Order: sequence, then C-alpha cells, then structure tokens
Amino acid sequence: MAETNTVRLTTTAKAAGCAAKLSPSILDAVLKRLPHQTDSNVLVGFETSDDAAVYRLTDDLALVQTVDFFTPIVDDPALFGQVTAANSLSDVYAMGGRPISALTIVAFPASSPPEILEEILRGGLAKMIEANCTVVGGHSIRDDELKFGYAVTGLIHPDGVWKNVGAQPGDLLIFTKPVGTGVISTALKQGRAEAAWVAASTASMTRLNRDAAEALHELEAAQTPNGRGDAAKSNRSIHAVTDVTGFGVLGHAREMAIGSGVSLKIDHARIEYLTGAVEASRGGFFSGGMKNNRDFVESCVEFQGSVPAEFRALLFDPQTSGGLLVAIAPEAASSAVAAMQRRNVPARIIGEVVARRHPLIEIS
Repeated sequence: MAETNTVRLTTTAKAAGCAAKLSPSILDAVLKRLPHQTDSNVLVGFETSDDAAVYRLTDDLALVQTVDFFTPIVDDPALFGQVTAANSLSDVYAMGGRPISALTIVAFPASSPPEILEEILRGGLAKMIEANCTVVGGHSIRDDELKFGYAVTGLIHPDGVWKNVGAQPGDLLIFTKPVGTGVISTALKQGRAEAAWVAASTASMTRLNRDAAEALHELEAAQTPNGRGDAAKSNRSIHAVTDVTGFGVLGHAREMAIGSGVSLKIDHARIEYLTGAVEASRGGFFSGGMKNNRDFVESCVEFQGSVPAEFRALLFDPQTSGGLLVAIAPEAASSAVAAMQRRNVPARIIGEVVARRHPLIEIS
C-alpha cells in the first residue's frame, strides 16, 4: 500500500473536482437546442437546470435520479472517494429526497496501481454506508485521466419535491457550508496549499448535506402536520433549494433567480469562507472553471465598490460538495438556521430575495 501514498492524485488531472465541469455557457447553449420529451410523470427534468431529475411512479412515490463524477480534488485516494460520494449524494438531498442506491462510475489509468482504485472505492463505499445508500454495481473504463463518481437513486413523495425555482420576494437566503474548495484545491494541485487549508476543505467536502436537509424536513413537518397535498404545499415556507457545486455561488444563485423570476441580494460578509480560502484567492489560485463561471454569470451581477476583489472571485469559485442554498420565508428562517445548528451545520443567512429588477444579483 506504500505506493498509494506516493502518488499525488491532484497532479494527475488538468482540472480538479467540480472545476472540471463543462462551461455553463456551453451547456446552456446546447440544452436549449435539444428537443423536449413529453412525459407527464417527469416532475423535474433538465429544463430548469435543477440538481436532479424526479420521476413519478405513483401518486405517493417518485424517484430522484442524479449522476456526478469528476477528477481528483484531494491527493488521498480514500478521501477522494469520500468526497465524490458526498458530492453525488448531495443532489438527492437538495431535492428533498432520500438516497437508496448508487452505481459506481470509474475511469482509471491502466498504468496506475490497482491499490489506488481499491482505496478510492473503499472511501466512497464508507460514505455511502454512512448515508444508508447501497452501492449495487457500476461501470469502469480505461482512461489516461482518473475520474470517479456515482449515479444515485433516491425516493421522494411527489408533493415533497424541493426545486431550485420558486423563490419569492421577501424570502431570506440560507447557505449551509463555507466557500472556497476550488481555490484551495488549485493551490493544492500547485503544491502551494497549507495543511490547515486542505484539512478544512476536505472536512467540508466529505460532510453529507443530509443534516441540513433533515433540518429542513423537520421544519416542514412542524408546518404541515396533516401531511401532503395542495394545502400542505401552500403552507410551505421552503420555496427553493439547490446545492452549490461547480458553477459557484453566483452560478447557482443565477439559476434560482432566473427560474423564479426574482432578483437576489447577497452580503459577501455574511458568507463563511474556508480556512485559507481568502489567502488562496489573493494568491490567484484560480481554476479554468472559475473563469468559465465568471464569463457566463458576471454580466448579471453587480458588485458594490466595497466588495474586495478576492471575495468577488470566491463567489465564482467552483465548489465541490458545497452547501445548500435555500430561499425560505422570513418568518421561518431563524427556526431553520437553529435546527441546522443543532446538527452542527454552519448555516448562515446570507441575503434576501427581492422583486425582479436590474441587476439580477446584487452583491454588497
């Protein structure tokens, strides 16, 4: 096993983690040209760029389906497996679902030691076991660049789906994890990251969003004790949820704002940043994914002059296994944050939803 400790996985990839995603501008242009399929059981498809698809099986049961894989964002194989598992599971939690099964996706260099693959699989399996999600199989190919991930299936009641659209003027914005995994992973790849930065980033990326989602479910259950249906949905205070990953805080906020027909105001000082994130941003450890995000989103964002450049960059930073961004009725926001903090989730209120105007997103 000694050989697994001598290979720095991040040096084997051109881009790390969710920073390896295709440019959002390319995806946006391509998806708009595709024909739309008609199936009344598709409750959530790709039209709104949501976190996962939802397919209704019966009046009381639907599937949540998602797939995520990427290149190494940490050097340790087992931790890489854990990060990819947590990231893949996050989409199901962001929709309000409960993950039940997963299929493994592996692209592995034929010249690499098989012990590395074993450690990656072992790490991912450990995180799936923690989530009570059963790994039932998978598919592997030879590839010069290592890639790993999962296709995850979850269950949900059709009336209980959280979407990334539906935010209403007056809502407050809650975010549940600190920001900065992209700049830290880029610094790590270049051999410039401090150990404390990597430790903080890895701890955040390997943490499941399950606790945050369960806190929101607790809030919903208290609000709708009589169950599901139109009346229960109308009483909801949770209006939109998405997880922040490769398109960064502002990329995913843009999708929420456009899909909901609203604008957002975000206070950069209310956001928590990972240990070392600000220093890494000041050091210019920016990925190609950050540039793609900035190019695509910047035209609809207005920064007040008081926002320093390093914080502006961090809001475009591609996140891997990032937190949940929640638009919630103002009267429920404090209760939601308190429920999360009881579960040691570092949730914060970072902004508010306002009526549609220019700019789409304002950062103070």
